[in-house]
Amino acid sequence: MQDNSQVEATVRRWVETMVVGLGLCPFARRELDKERVRFVVSDAITEQALLVDLEAELELLEQDASVETTLLIHPRVLETFYDYNQFLDDAERLLQQMELDGIYQIASFHPDYQFAGTQPDDAENYTNRSPYPVLHLLREESLDRVLETSEFAEQIPERNIALMNEMGAAQLNALFRAQFDPSEQD
Repeated sequence: MQDNSQVEATVRRWVETMVVGLGLCPFARRELDKERVRFVVSDAITEQALLVDLEAELELLEQDASVETTLLIHPRVLETFYDYNQFLDDAERLLQQMELDGIYQIASFHPDYQFAGTQPDDAENYTNRSPYPVLHLLREESLDRVLETSEFAEQIPERNIALMNEMGAAQLNALFRAQFDPSEQD
């Protein structure tokens, strides 16, 4: 297991190379350039500890408008996609308990992410595959603003799936693995 600074660097490389570099989120570059993306590596080894970290990050977002979004990386808990997917219900309940449902949204990323109706090796799963499990905390108001100002925002998921399928699972897997060892990148 990499130490926290290596984990953060790997996820940051993934965001820069795959999310921004492939244009999976055309709005991410602006926030990265403005240094408004917070990368946090959780030391949690239990789901309960991760919920505590999630609550702390939501409170920070509430108090600090200079942070647009947080990537809460948790490499030591929810390592299987099934467990991770089950945990998302707990994360949503926490949003409701904190009365932040509708103010923040949690986007899900995992190394073994698999959309319903797909096979584990299908290329389209790479739209939500990250080097480590990640809870991406987004401000709903910012999402709404982006959707209102971009005529193509609604087409992003379909465009991303088409791009992943065009690139193919083998190329995506190689690019994905290179995030752990940047010397492997072309």
